[in-house]
Amino acid sequence: MRLLKPFVILAIVLGSLGIGTVVSAAQDPASAPAKVGEIPLGLDAYMPVPDDNPLNLERVALGRRLFRDPILSRDGRTACGTCHDPQRSFTDNRPVSVGVFGRKGTRRVPTLVNRGYGTAFFWDGRASGLEEQVLMPIQNPNELDMALEEVVSRLKRHPDYPQLFQEAFGREANSEDLARALACYLRTVLSGSAATDLYARGDLNALSPQAQDGLRIFLSKGNCTACHLGPNFTDEHFHNTGVAWRDGKLHDIGRFAVTDKESDRGAFKTPTLREVARSAPYMHDGSLISLDEVIDFYDRGGNPNPYLDPELHPLKLTPEEKKALLAFLIALSGTVREGELK
Repeated sequence: MRLLKPFVILAIVLGSLGIGTVVSAAQDPASAPAKVGEIPLGLDAYMPVPDDNPLNLERVALGRRLFRDPILSRDGRTACGTCHDPQRSFTDNRPVSVGVFGRKGTRRVPTLVNRGYGTAFFWDGRASGLEEQVLMPIQNPNELDMALEEVVSRLKRHPDYPQLFQEAFGREANSEDLARALACYLRTVLSGSAATDLYARGDLNALSPQAQDGLRIFLSKGNCTACHLGPNFTDEHFHNTGVAWRDGKLHDIGRFAVTDKESDRGAFKTPTLREVARSAPYMHDGSLISLDEVIDFYDRGGNPNPYLDPELHPLKLTPEEKKALLAFLIALSGTVREGELK
């Protein structure tokens, strides 16, 4: 039987979600596919965009400003970008989120790169779309702690926002358009042009020999593509790896809070591996400090519990194989772009 070369297999993995082999940030804008009138030139035509919220410069610019503005928070000091720092691949360096007045959450801040391609949002998947997701942190007492009515009232009294909402939506500020503007901006937060993308397109020198060995482990012995596949290296599904189970006790019910299904106890959404080397700490609770710890965690097969995902089992990687896998994961970092339509 003829074996496929690793770069061919990677190209298949990258395209397995059916939304293009590389996200738009990895494409030259002049050659990027676009549907004129639906998605502006330079963004991937395969990105799902709601019919009632087409991308345009005014909406993206408004969303970008709102994302960085503490006007959305109770203390007037905290913004979406406080936790989702563009300089850290839209995450922060804390194990769990810290919102207004120093209030701590219970889960790690997830990266926002390529979330325009997402189908489930938050670690437990309680939101199914960006327009729904972006309003929840505003209202969460441990995040921005604001009622939407109060936010809208602030925006209407602001010297700039009334005109900006008129330019973007043709009407005065309201919570639905607040969500639309933020969602438009987040659809421009893109990561691409990683060494893995270049390698998948046939540049066999893009990955070091060690990273190529790591790719082989990622695709085979590591069984990583059981969850991390497609252009974003995530299946957008929920898995119990045992992170929430320590000392025989469940510390976070995870997906169960949404579905009420016993099998979902301690299950969390598979995060993207894009920019993973730049987004420590790891897991839903930030309990693993480094990628070396993450690799060790999966090498031992996760933490045992009654609902452990059947795909997990001890890998028995050698020290050299662990280093190779780490090299491949580092190669998943590329260029992060935001706020652009071309």
